[in-house]
Amino acid sequence: MSTPRFDILGQALADASRTRMLCELLDGRSYTNKELAAAAGVTPPTATAHLQMLQSAGLVIAEKRGRCVFHRLASAEVAHALEQLAAIAPSDHLHRAQQRKAGGLAPLRSCYDHFAGPLAVAMTARFIDLGILIERNGGFEVVPATEWSKLGVVLPSTVGRQPFARPCMDWTERRLHISGALGRQILSHALKAGWVKRQSVKRGLLLTSPGRAAFDQIIGLNIHDVAPEIIAS
Repeated sequence: MSTPRFDILGQALADASRTRMLCELLDGRSYTNKELAAAAGVTPPTATAHLQMLQSAGLVIAEKRGRCVFHRLASAEVAHALEQLAAIAPSDHLHRAQQRKAGGLAPLRSCYDHFAGPLAVAMTARFIDLGILIERNGGFEVVPATEWSKLGVVLPSTVGRQPFARPCMDWTERRLHISGALGRQILSHALKAGWVKRQSVKRGLLLTSPGRAAFDQIIGLNIHDVAPEIIAS
């Protein structure tokens, strides 16, 4: 069995500009070299060198579309690993950069393809209280229930190689929220239904009045009790 090259990952993450780029990419979208250079506060040529190192480490991939080259995280597994690292990292540049970028919207945000922040944590806790989500052996088990379809979730008919619901440590709340296919379906449905809307600030979300009502009616989650600051005016 080959030894994992943690040293390569360590080198890729050992620069503040590269970690800022990775934070920018955690919203799940693709960005150009120029956009990532601006986010990291470096020149485009410097950003190119950083991105090449991130690509060599398997963290980022590049895709050419027309005349532009776009960069994105290599996979959901990379996003999950970065979120977990952020949860145990010292509150230094990674924490400050994200707080500056999200500002007052940081409490409600997306992490790659799922909800993060107080709403995500409260939602996960509510699922557990209702008995439709079970925390067991470091993972989540989903119990079939009518609530899932109301949240836009289609449960798998067979067990796949990847966990359908994956626990993810929220790096600001220091409590678990849901990632994996379950988290992705809930966020996707919430956006399509107009329960939440994206902000101009990347990763920032606002919970709408219909969304507040939906979460209350479907799972009995009173947003005023858990995070009133995330509600849209």
